[in-house]
Amino acid sequence: MHTSTTSTGSLEPWTAQQLMEATQGYWYQERCPEQPIKRILTDSRQAEAGDAFLALKGERFDAHNFVAQVLDKGCQVAIVERPLDLDMMQLVVTDTRQALGRLGAYRRQQNPQLKVIALTGSSGKTTTKEMLGSILSRLAPTLVTRGNLNNDLGVPMMLLELTAEHQYAVMELGASHQGEIDYTSQLVQPQVAGIINIGTAHLGEFGGREGICRAKSEIYAHIAKDGISVIPAADDFTDAIRHAVQTTRVLSFGEGGDIYATEMTLLAQSAQFMLHTPQGVREVNLPFAGLHNVQNATAATAFALAIGISLDDIVIGLELAQGAKGRLNFISHKQHLFIDDTYNANPTSMRAAGEVLAQQSGIKVMVTGDIGELGDAAAVEHYCLGRDLVSQDINFVVTVGEFAPAALEGARSTQYGKKMQAFLTQAQALPFLMSLVETHQPQSMSFLFKGSRYTHMETLMADLMEKI
Repeated sequence: MHTSTTSTGSLEPWTAQQLMEATQGYWYQERCPEQPIKRILTDSRQAEAGDAFLALKGERFDAHNFVAQVLDKGCQVAIVERPLDLDMMQLVVTDTRQALGRLGAYRRQQNPQLKVIALTGSSGKTTTKEMLGSILSRLAPTLVTRGNLNNDLGVPMMLLELTAEHQYAVMELGASHQGEIDYTSQLVQPQVAGIINIGTAHLGEFGGREGICRAKSEIYAHIAKDGISVIPAADDFTDAIRHAVQTTRVLSFGEGGDIYATEMTLLAQSAQFMLHTPQGVREVNLPFAGLHNVQNATAATAFALAIGISLDDIVIGLELAQGAKGRLNFISHKQHLFIDDTYNANPTSMRAAGEVLAQQSGIKVMVTGDIGELGDAAAVEHYCLGRDLVSQDINFVVTVGEFAPAALEGARSTQYGKKMQAFLTQAQALPFLMSLVETHQPQSMSFLFKGSRYTHMETLMADLMEKI
């Protein structure tokens, strides 16, 4: 198994000349390092001798204030927007955020052997990325986006980890504003790229799903001319997505597409299906639950086929894939099942998680936190979610947060309103969850916890596991 991340020890070093060329900056007072720079960092806490510290500026912070601290740690080189009164080598650039992008792009251009897949979408990006990582890293060294390093800072940070050993890269691109994917896909220069779906994540920033579709469709502008565009066949926005495609070759996945699934059996913690592709048909035993993960597997297959992987290797990779932390992880505790899906949430993935919980045994309890970044649509989206979740085959829905009352109204608009309890805080919800366990003793229960990252629903899950 080839590792999908690069250890610090094997990073490609930078010469002073390369740093200057890549950033289009200049060495202050013509003082520059004679030894190669081992890595470029933006986190001052990790800086040490041999590194170059890049001082980012944001709306609420300015890392130029930390340059003196990195000097104390033995770091002799800084990349800055203005010369500082410090005895160290300083590469002065017009904009450190742009300089980081240029450094990432330079690294990418230095590795012409690399086959790059770039993907975006409203839900399923991370799981599809993990599936692709599992398929490709069996075959050759592969760089895979870690965590949420998928924005205009995270993408170039990942590119800095590229080495001559890497044969593949799977880059997840996120969009929180118009133009961001245009920028990051230009940096990564993919041979294969595409959208998994257009959902309702980040509604607030884009003023509706049409805006989200426009933002994500920017990914198609930077695919190599002889590359392949991957598109969802059965999305509400498939026509608009097709319109954005600029390559001759296109692969579609999902119902009615080039790659699709039939004969699906959805089990409590896995799924079985027949995978249909232009290269043939195979049976797949997928170690992920839920119809949405079968869809993610067809997307991963499309990307892998587009980059030249054989169908047999794809099936092996899918069957060996593991979920990311906080993505439908199944944990047995006492006689109960806890499903940790706390990594993040949007309305689509919340409903999909409910379907997975409905497949489990015992008393089924879904515990949800607020979904962020919905803008003016937040109350209505939570109302609809409350209505839909209680209509699923779940015994109890416990909702926590500012929009819990909106979800409760939605639940009460159905005949299943009594299934839902709403709380403003986790501290208020915990005693109710404990009482549910006591009331249903000795029956086994299945809990699923999910919410947007900022709600930290994993804390409530850990508290309940500790108390029962």
